[in-house]
Amino acid sequence: MNKVAIITGGSSGIGLYTAKHLTEAGWRVYELSRRASGTAAAIHRQADVTEQRQVEDAVAEILAREGHIDVVINNAGFGISGAIEYTDTEDAKRQFDVNFFGMVRMNRAVLPLMHRQGYGRIINMSSVAAPIAIPFQAYYSASKAAVRAYSLALQGEVKPYGIEICCIMPGDIATGFTAARKKNPAGDEAYGGRISRSVAVMEHDETTGIPADTAGAYVAGKAMAKRVPLLCTLGGKYRVFVFLARLLPTRLLSYLVGKIYAS
Repeated sequence: MNKVAIITGGSSGIGLYTAKHLTEAGWRVYELSRRASGTAAAIHRQADVTEQRQVEDAVAEILAREGHIDVVINNAGFGISGAIEYTDTEDAKRQFDVNFFGMVRMNRAVLPLMHRQGYGRIINMSSVAAPIAIPFQAYYSASKAAVRAYSLALQGEVKPYGIEICCIMPGDIATGFTAARKKNPAGDEAYGGRISRSVAVMEHDETTGIPADTAGAYVAGKAMAKRVPLLCTLGGKYRVFVFLARLLPTRLLSYLVGKIYAS
């Protein structure tokens, strides 16, 4: 019996390559995205993670075809940047609606099934920006910190029922995420050009970051592994950064991050 995986945001970037590696390993992979058509890497199902009914219908259709769902990878997301005081609240809400509540909707759709099966694995994509908040990317950092906290709580609830939770925190990955970021330059003059300089640093780090194929192979590996840790950091140097963030005094960590992203 083929293993079955669902990936949200699976038509590009990390999601696309995760689907590719799982398919090559013999899995039945379904990718959900808002796009009308998909890729050869997976079976495409159009669905918007901000719409609960669309998510539920997609899961029901996949379950009817396959009879079981082994792994769900909540990968759909995007980024916004800008100064907190100049960011429209509706833009911040949209950031959370996709990055956090999109995951919530998918998990609400699959958890009852996994309870009945007595097994399942849910992989939630967070970010190194969760434990290390980035200036001028506050709402992205906050949405990914919410994913991390939610994952920790969820594991405590579902572990007795054979359901595993894995929260992956990638560092900088070279994908279309960078070009798709919604950049808000408002207030850059008032902030002495620090907004534009910060975004330029982010974009450089991303475009020169870990290849999407490498990241996809990592995520696929966690999907297929016999056991997975609750929290994973994707990228060797980023594991060091996250480790140091736990050790350093908050004031010193804030100072160092500010020197990189807010000077």
